[in-house]
Amino acid sequence: MAPAETLNIPLAMLLVFGSAKLLAEAFERLNQPGIVGEILAGVLIGPSVLGWIAPNEFLKALAELGVMFLLFRVGLEVKASELMKVGGTALLVALAGVVVPFFLGWGILLAWGEPQLEAIFVGAAMVATSVGITAEVLRAKGLLDEVSSRIILAAAVIDDVLGLLVLALVSSMARGRVNVPGLLLTAVLACGFVVFMAKWGGRTVGRVVSRAPRKMRVGEAYFALAMVLLFGLAFLAEFVGVAAIVGAFLAGMALSETVARRVQDLAHGVTELLAPFFLAGIGMHLDVAGFTRPSLVALAVVILIAALLSKFVGCGLGAWKLGRTEAIRIGVGMVPRGEVGMVVAQIGLGMGVIAQHVYGVVVFMAVATTLVAPPLLKWAYRDARRPPAEGEEVYHLG
Repeated sequence: MAPAETLNIPLAMLLVFGSAKLLAEAFERLNQPGIVGEILAGVLIGPSVLGWIAPNEFLKALAELGVMFLLFRVGLEVKASELMKVGGTALLVALAGVVVPFFLGWGILLAWGEPQLEAIFVGAAMVATSVGITAEVLRAKGLLDEVSSRIILAAAVIDDVLGLLVLALVSSMARGRVNVPGLLLTAVLACGFVVFMAKWGGRTVGRVVSRAPRKMRVGEAYFALAMVLLFGLAFLAEFVGVAAIVGAFLAGMALSETVARRVQDLAHGVTELLAPFFLAGIGMHLDVAGFTRPSLVALAVVILIAALLSKFVGCGLGAWKLGRTEAIRIGVGMVPRGEVGMVVAQIGLGMGVIAQHVYGVVVFMAVATTLVAPPLLKWAYRDARRPPAEGEEVYHLG
Protein backbone atom coordinates (compact mmCIF):
# COMPACT_ATOMS: atom_id res chain seq x y z
CA MET A 1 0.00 0.00 0.00
CA ALA A 2 1.46 3.39 -0.99
CA PRO A 3 1.82 6.00 1.78
CA ALA A 4 -0.76 8.78 2.00
CA GLU A 5 1.79 11.41 0.92
CA THR A 6 2.36 9.56 -2.34
CA LEU A 7 -1.36 9.24 -3.01
CA ASN A 8 -1.81 13.00 -2.47
CA ILE A 9 0.51 13.90 -5.34
CA PRO A 10 -1.61 12.49 -8.21
CA LEU A 11 -4.76 13.76 -6.47
CA ALA A 12 -3.32 17.29 -6.21
CA MET A 13 -2.22 17.21 -9.83
CA LEU A 14 -5.64 15.94 -10.91
CA LEU A 15 -7.49 18.67 -9.00
CA VAL A 16 -5.30 21.53 -10.21
CA PHE A 17 -4.65 20.44 -13.79
CA GLY A 18 -8.15 19.07 -14.40
CA SER A 19 -10.01 22.09 -13.01
CA ALA A 20 -7.68 24.54 -14.77
CA LYS A 21 -8.20 22.94 -18.17
CA LEU A 22 -11.94 22.53 -17.59
CA LEU A 23 -12.41 26.24 -16.88
CA ALA A 24 -9.99 27.18 -19.67
CA GLU A 25 -12.19 25.25 -22.10
CA ALA A 26 -15.30 26.97 -20.74
CA PHE A 27 -13.76 30.43 -21.15
CA GLU A 28 -12.52 29.68 -24.67
CA ARG A 29 -16.07 28.64 -25.62
CA LEU A 30 -17.26 32.00 -24.26
CA ASN A 31 -14.69 33.67 -26.53
CA GLN A 32 -12.58 34.74 -23.55
CA PRO A 33 -8.89 33.98 -22.89
CA GLY A 34 -8.55 30.49 -21.41
CA ILE A 35 -5.77 31.75 -19.16
CA VAL A 36 -8.39 33.62 -17.07
CA GLY A 37 -10.26 30.36 -16.50
CA GLU A 38 -7.07 28.68 -15.29
CA ILE A 39 -6.45 31.42 -12.71
CA LEU A 40 -10.09 31.33 -11.58
CA ALA A 41 -9.82 27.54 -11.20
CA GLY A 42 -7.22 28.18 -8.49
CA VAL A 43 -9.57 30.62 -6.75
CA LEU A 44 -12.42 28.08 -6.95
CA ILE A 45 -10.62 24.99 -5.63
CA GLY A 46 -8.35 26.92 -3.25
CA PRO A 47 -8.87 27.97 0.39
CA SER A 48 -10.94 31.00 -0.64
CA VAL A 49 -13.99 29.08 -2.00
CA LEU A 50 -14.24 25.27 -1.98
CA GLY A 51 -11.12 24.59 0.09
CA TRP A 52 -10.24 21.40 -1.79
CA ILE A 53 -6.54 22.20 -1.87
CA ALA A 54 -4.15 24.76 -0.44
CA PRO A 55 -0.78 26.04 -1.74
CA ASN A 56 2.09 23.78 -0.64
CA GLU A 57 5.75 23.20 -1.47
CA PHE A 58 4.99 20.58 -4.12
CA LEU A 59 2.56 22.80 -6.01
CA LYS A 60 4.94 25.75 -5.58
CA ALA A 61 7.74 23.76 -7.26
CA LEU A 62 5.45 22.82 -10.17
CA ALA A 63 4.34 26.45 -10.47
CA GLU A 64 7.94 27.68 -10.64
CA LEU A 65 8.72 25.13 -13.34
CA GLY A 66 5.52 26.11 -15.15
CA VAL A 67 6.38 29.80 -15.39
CA MET A 68 9.96 29.00 -16.40
CA PHE A 69 8.77 26.85 -19.32
CA LEU A 70 6.16 29.48 -20.17
CA LEU A 71 8.87 32.11 -20.62
CA PHE A 72 11.21 29.64 -22.32
CA ARG A 73 8.55 28.85 -24.92
CA VAL A 74 7.94 32.56 -25.52
CA GLY A 75 11.69 33.14 -25.85
CA LEU A 76 11.87 30.48 -28.58
CA GLU A 77 9.60 32.68 -30.69
CA VAL A 78 11.47 35.96 -30.12
CA LYS A 79 14.65 37.02 -31.93
CA ALA A 80 17.23 38.90 -29.85
CA SER A 81 18.02 41.23 -32.77
CA GLU A 82 14.38 42.37 -32.91
CA LEU A 83 14.26 42.93 -29.15
CA MET A 84 17.45 45.01 -29.16
CA LYS A 85 15.93 47.39 -31.74
CA VAL A 86 13.32 48.57 -29.24
CA GLY A 87 15.71 48.78 -26.27
CA GLY A 88 15.54 52.57 -25.89
CA THR A 89 11.76 52.75 -25.82
CA ALA A 90 11.59 49.68 -23.57
CA LEU A 91 13.90 51.40 -21.07
CA LEU A 92 11.62 54.46 -20.92
CA VAL A 93 8.56 52.23 -20.49
CA ALA A 94 10.25 50.24 -17.71
CA LEU A 95 11.43 53.34 -15.84
CA ALA A 96 7.97 54.92 -15.96
CA GLY A 97 6.45 51.58 -14.97
CA VAL A 98 8.60 51.53 -11.82
CA VAL A 99 8.49 55.16 -10.69
CA VAL A 100 4.74 55.84 -11.06
CA PRO A 101 3.41 52.66 -9.31
CA PHE A 102 6.00 52.90 -6.51
CA PHE A 103 5.19 56.45 -5.47
CA LEU A 104 1.45 55.98 -5.96
CA GLY A 105 1.36 52.85 -3.75
CA TRP A 106 3.58 54.49 -1.17
CA GLY A 107 1.44 57.63 -1.08
CA ILE A 108 -1.87 55.75 -0.76
CA LEU A 109 -0.69 53.70 2.22
CA LEU A 110 0.67 56.79 3.96
CA ALA A 111 -2.62 58.61 3.36
CA TRP A 112 -4.40 55.57 4.86
CA GLY A 113 -2.40 56.03 8.05
CA GLU A 114 -0.14 52.98 7.65
CA PRO A 115 3.52 53.05 8.84
CA GLN A 116 6.19 54.48 6.53
CA LEU A 117 8.11 51.23 5.96
CA GLU A 118 4.92 49.27 5.27
CA ALA A 119 3.90 51.89 2.70
CA ILE A 120 7.30 51.58 0.99
CA PHE A 121 6.93 47.78 0.76
CA VAL A 122 3.48 48.10 -0.81
CA GLY A 123 4.94 50.56 -3.33
CA ALA A 124 7.67 48.00 -4.12
CA ALA A 125 5.05 45.26 -4.59
CA MET A 126 3.28 47.41 -7.18
CA VAL A 127 6.46 47.89 -9.24
CA ALA A 128 7.04 44.46 -10.76
CA THR A 129 5.33 43.12 -13.89
CA SER A 130 4.41 39.44 -14.29
CA VAL A 131 5.43 39.08 -17.92
CA GLY A 132 4.42 35.40 -18.05
CA ILE A 133 0.72 36.28 -18.27
CA THR A 134 1.04 38.91 -21.00
CA ALA A 135 3.59 36.88 -22.96
CA GLU A 136 1.35 33.80 -23.01
CA VAL A 137 -1.68 35.79 -24.20
CA LEU A 138 0.33 37.42 -27.01
CA ARG A 139 1.93 34.09 -27.97
CA ALA A 140 -1.44 32.34 -28.12
CA LYS A 141 -2.78 35.09 -30.41
CA GLY A 142 0.36 34.95 -32.61
CA LEU A 143 1.22 38.59 -31.86
CA LEU A 144 4.79 38.34 -30.57
CA ASP A 145 6.11 39.98 -33.76
CA GLU A 146 4.17 43.20 -33.09
CA VAL A 147 6.36 46.20 -32.15
CA SER A 148 4.33 46.73 -28.97
CA SER A 149 4.77 43.07 -28.01
CA ARG A 150 8.55 43.27 -28.36
CA ILE A 151 8.62 46.44 -26.26
CA ILE A 152 6.50 44.78 -23.55
CA LEU A 153 8.86 41.80 -23.37
CA ALA A 154 12.01 43.92 -23.31
CA ALA A 155 10.52 46.36 -20.78
CA ALA A 156 9.42 43.49 -18.54
CA VAL A 157 13.00 42.14 -18.44
CA ILE A 158 14.33 45.61 -17.56
CA ASP A 159 11.46 46.00 -15.10
CA ASP A 160 12.57 42.82 -13.35
CA VAL A 161 16.11 44.17 -12.88
CA LEU A 162 14.81 47.53 -11.59
CA GLY A 163 12.26 45.80 -9.36
CA LEU A 164 15.03 43.65 -7.89
CA LEU A 165 17.04 46.77 -6.99
CA VAL A 166 13.98 48.45 -5.44
CA LEU A 167 13.27 45.32 -3.38
CA ALA A 168 16.93 45.06 -2.28
CA LEU A 169 16.91 48.73 -1.24
CA VAL A 170 13.61 48.43 0.65
CA SER A 171 14.73 45.21 2.40
CA SER A 172 17.96 46.92 3.45
CA MET A 173 15.97 49.82 4.90
CA ALA A 174 13.85 47.34 6.86
CA ARG A 175 17.02 45.85 8.36
CA GLY A 176 18.22 49.31 9.35
CA ARG A 177 21.22 49.57 7.00
CA VAL A 178 21.63 50.14 3.26
CA ASN A 179 24.54 48.28 1.65
CA VAL A 180 25.35 50.63 -1.25
CA PRO A 181 28.36 48.65 -2.64
CA GLY A 182 26.27 45.47 -2.58
CA LEU A 183 23.41 47.15 -4.42
CA LEU A 184 25.76 48.54 -7.06
CA LEU A 185 27.42 45.14 -7.55
CA THR A 186 24.04 43.46 -7.92
CA ALA A 187 22.97 46.09 -10.46
CA VAL A 188 26.14 45.66 -12.53
CA LEU A 189 25.96 41.85 -12.50
CA ALA A 190 22.25 41.77 -13.35
CA CYS A 191 22.53 44.29 -16.19
CA GLY A 192 25.68 42.64 -17.53
CA PHE A 193 24.08 39.21 -17.58
CA VAL A 194 20.96 40.41 -19.40
CA VAL A 195 22.85 42.51 -21.97
CA PHE A 196 25.40 39.77 -22.71
CA MET A 197 22.75 37.10 -23.22
CA ALA A 198 20.53 39.37 -25.32
CA LYS A 199 23.37 40.58 -27.56
CA TRP A 200 25.81 37.68 -27.84
CA GLY A 201 24.03 34.70 -26.25
CA GLY A 202 22.32 33.55 -29.45
CA ARG A 203 25.56 33.52 -31.43
CA THR A 204 27.44 31.61 -28.72
CA VAL A 205 24.68 29.09 -28.11
CA GLY A 206 24.11 28.60 -31.82
CA ARG A 207 27.64 27.29 -32.34
CA VAL A 208 27.29 24.72 -29.56
CA VAL A 209 23.79 23.56 -30.49
CA SER A 210 24.65 23.13 -34.16
CA ARG A 211 27.65 20.87 -33.47
CA ALA A 212 27.35 19.03 -30.14
CA PRO A 213 24.21 16.88 -30.77
CA ARG A 214 25.88 15.15 -33.74
CA LYS A 215 28.35 13.54 -31.34
CA MET A 216 25.78 12.68 -28.66
CA ARG A 217 24.12 9.28 -28.36
CA VAL A 218 21.31 10.10 -25.93
CA GLY A 219 17.77 10.31 -27.24
CA GLU A 220 16.43 13.78 -28.13
CA ALA A 221 19.92 15.28 -27.91
CA TYR A 222 18.83 18.74 -29.09
CA PHE A 223 16.08 18.88 -26.46
CA ALA A 224 18.49 17.66 -23.75
CA LEU A 225 20.90 20.50 -24.58
CA ALA A 226 18.05 23.00 -24.60
CA MET A 227 17.01 21.87 -21.10
CA VAL A 228 20.58 22.16 -19.81
CA LEU A 229 20.70 25.69 -21.18
CA LEU A 230 17.27 26.54 -19.71
CA PHE A 231 18.09 25.39 -16.19
CA GLY A 232 21.67 26.67 -16.37
CA LEU A 233 20.67 30.20 -17.34
CA ALA A 234 17.77 30.19 -14.85
CA PHE A 235 20.27 29.33 -12.11
CA LEU A 236 22.75 31.96 -13.27
CA ALA A 237 19.98 34.57 -13.40
CA GLU A 238 19.09 33.87 -9.76
CA PHE A 239 22.79 33.83 -8.82
CA VAL A 240 23.37 37.36 -10.16
CA GLY A 241 20.12 38.58 -8.61
CA VAL A 242 17.62 38.39 -11.46
CA ALA A 243 14.52 36.17 -11.44
CA ALA A 244 14.92 32.65 -12.83
CA ILE A 245 12.17 33.34 -15.39
CA VAL A 246 14.37 36.01 -17.01
CA GLY A 247 17.10 33.40 -17.46
CA ALA A 248 14.53 30.99 -18.91
CA PHE A 249 13.32 33.64 -21.36
CA LEU A 250 16.90 34.49 -22.41
CA ALA A 251 17.63 30.77 -22.90
CA GLY A 252 14.70 30.44 -25.28
CA MET A 253 15.70 33.61 -27.10
CA ALA A 254 19.30 32.37 -27.46
CA LEU A 255 17.96 29.23 -29.16
CA SER A 256 15.28 30.93 -31.25
CA GLU A 257 17.29 31.23 -34.47
CA THR A 258 18.99 27.81 -34.38
CA VAL A 259 16.71 25.36 -32.60
CA ALA A 260 14.92 22.58 -34.49
CA ARG A 261 11.13 22.47 -34.71
CA ARG A 262 11.18 19.22 -32.73
CA VAL A 263 12.58 21.05 -29.68
CA GLN A 264 9.80 23.65 -29.89
CA ASP A 265 7.17 20.90 -30.01
CA LEU A 266 8.62 19.11 -26.98
CA ALA A 267 8.93 22.37 -25.02
CA HIS A 268 5.33 23.19 -25.93
CA GLY A 269 4.17 19.84 -24.55
CA VAL A 270 5.99 20.31 -21.24
CA THR A 271 4.63 23.85 -20.94
CA GLU A 272 1.06 22.69 -21.51
CA LEU A 273 1.52 20.25 -18.62
CA LEU A 274 3.15 22.62 -16.12
CA ALA A 275 1.73 26.09 -16.91
CA PRO A 276 -1.71 25.38 -15.31
CA PHE A 277 0.02 24.87 -11.95
CA PHE A 278 1.53 28.35 -12.20
CA LEU A 279 -1.73 29.98 -13.28
CA ALA A 280 -3.99 28.16 -10.82
CA GLY A 281 -1.38 28.78 -8.11
CA ILE A 282 -1.91 32.52 -8.46
CA GLY A 283 -5.62 32.10 -7.84
CA MET A 284 -5.10 29.78 -4.86
CA HIS A 285 -3.32 32.52 -2.92
CA LEU A 286 -6.40 34.73 -2.87
CA ASP A 287 -8.24 34.69 0.47
CA VAL A 288 -11.45 36.72 0.29
CA ALA A 289 -12.42 35.67 3.83
CA GLY A 290 -9.93 38.18 5.19
CA PHE A 291 -11.88 41.13 3.76
CA THR A 292 -14.43 41.58 6.53
CA ARG A 293 -13.93 45.27 7.34
CA PRO A 294 -15.38 47.89 4.96
CA SER A 295 -12.26 50.02 5.36
CA LEU A 296 -10.08 47.09 4.24
CA VAL A 297 -12.30 46.45 1.21
CA ALA A 298 -12.05 50.15 0.34
CA LEU A 299 -8.23 50.04 0.62
CA ALA A 300 -8.12 46.94 -1.60
CA VAL A 301 -10.25 48.63 -4.28
CA VAL A 302 -8.18 51.83 -4.16
CA ILE A 303 -4.90 49.87 -4.43
CA LEU A 304 -6.30 47.83 -7.34
CA ILE A 305 -7.36 50.95 -9.26
CA ALA A 306 -3.98 52.55 -8.56
CA ALA A 307 -2.17 49.39 -9.71
CA LEU A 308 -4.10 49.35 -12.98
CA LEU A 309 -3.80 53.06 -13.74
CA SER A 310 -0.17 53.47 -12.68
CA LYS A 311 1.13 50.87 -15.15
CA PHE A 312 -1.35 51.78 -17.86
CA VAL A 313 -0.62 55.50 -17.70
CA GLY A 314 3.07 55.32 -16.75
CA CYS A 315 4.12 52.71 -19.32
CA GLY A 316 1.75 54.14 -21.92
CA LEU A 317 3.33 57.58 -21.61
CA GLY A 318 6.78 56.00 -21.92
CA ALA A 319 5.74 54.68 -25.35
CA TRP A 320 3.58 57.65 -26.43
CA LYS A 321 5.89 58.56 -29.34
CA LEU A 322 4.79 55.33 -31.07
CA GLY A 323 1.21 56.57 -31.24
CA ARG A 324 -1.93 56.16 -29.19
CA THR A 325 -2.74 52.57 -30.21
CA GLU A 326 0.72 51.16 -29.44
CA ALA A 327 0.91 53.15 -26.18
CA ILE A 328 -2.42 51.67 -25.02
CA ARG A 329 -1.28 48.14 -25.89
CA ILE A 330 2.00 48.56 -24.01
CA GLY A 331 0.26 50.12 -21.00
CA VAL A 332 -2.20 47.22 -20.80
CA GLY A 333 0.53 44.62 -21.34
CA MET A 334 2.48 45.82 -18.30
CA VAL A 335 -0.53 45.68 -15.92
CA PRO A 336 -0.38 42.13 -14.41
CA ARG A 337 1.62 41.73 -11.17
CA GLY A 338 1.00 37.99 -10.64
CA GLU A 339 3.39 36.04 -8.46
CA VAL A 340 6.03 38.81 -8.44
CA GLY A 341 3.94 41.18 -6.33
CA MET A 342 3.07 38.35 -3.93
CA VAL A 343 6.76 37.47 -3.43
CA VAL A 344 7.54 41.06 -2.39
CA ALA A 345 4.61 41.02 0.05
CA GLN A 346 5.74 37.66 1.49
CA ILE A 347 9.22 39.06 2.13
CA GLY A 348 7.72 42.04 3.93
CA LEU A 349 5.44 39.77 5.97
CA GLY A 350 8.36 37.51 6.89
CA MET A 351 10.40 40.51 8.07
CA GLY A 352 7.51 41.71 10.21
CA VAL A 353 7.19 44.93 8.21
CA ILE A 354 3.80 44.24 6.57
CA ALA A 355 0.71 43.46 8.67
CA GLN A 356 -1.44 40.46 7.73
CA HIS A 357 -4.34 42.60 6.50
CA VAL A 358 -2.06 44.66 4.21
CA TYR A 359 -0.51 41.44 2.91
CA GLY A 360 -4.04 40.32 1.96
CA VAL A 361 -4.61 43.60 0.09
CA VAL A 362 -1.38 43.14 -1.92
CA VAL A 363 -2.28 39.54 -2.81
CA PHE A 364 -5.73 40.70 -3.92
CA MET A 365 -4.10 43.37 -6.10
CA ALA A 366 -1.69 40.84 -7.63
CA VAL A 367 -4.42 38.30 -8.44
CA ALA A 368 -6.95 40.89 -9.68
CA THR A 369 -4.51 42.65 -12.04
CA THR A 370 -3.53 39.25 -13.41
CA LEU A 371 -7.18 38.32 -14.02
CA VAL A 372 -8.14 41.53 -15.83
CA ALA A 373 -5.02 41.70 -18.02
CA PRO A 374 -5.97 39.01 -20.61
CA PRO A 375 -9.40 40.52 -21.45
CA LEU A 376 -7.82 43.98 -21.62
CA LEU A 377 -5.12 42.65 -23.95
CA LYS A 378 -7.77 41.07 -26.15
CA TRP A 379 -9.48 44.46 -26.38
CA ALA A 380 -6.24 46.39 -26.98
CA TYR A 381 -5.18 44.03 -29.81
CA ARG A 382 -8.67 43.65 -31.29
CA ASP A 383 -7.56 45.17 -34.61
CA ALA A 384 -4.33 43.15 -34.86
CA ARG A 385 -4.42 40.22 -37.24
CA ARG A 386 -2.68 36.99 -36.32
CA PRO A 387 -0.64 35.67 -39.26
CA PRO A 388 -1.35 32.00 -40.04
CA ALA A 389 1.32 29.64 -38.76
CA GLU A 390 3.41 27.65 -41.19
CA GLY A 391 1.32 24.81 -42.59
CA GLU A 392 -1.84 26.10 -40.93
CA GLU A 393 -5.03 26.13 -43.00
CA VAL A 394 -7.10 29.30 -42.89
CA TYR A 395 -10.88 28.87 -42.81
CA HIS A 396 -13.33 31.65 -43.61
CA LEU A 397 -16.76 31.39 -42.05
CA GLY A 398 -19.93 32.91 -43.43
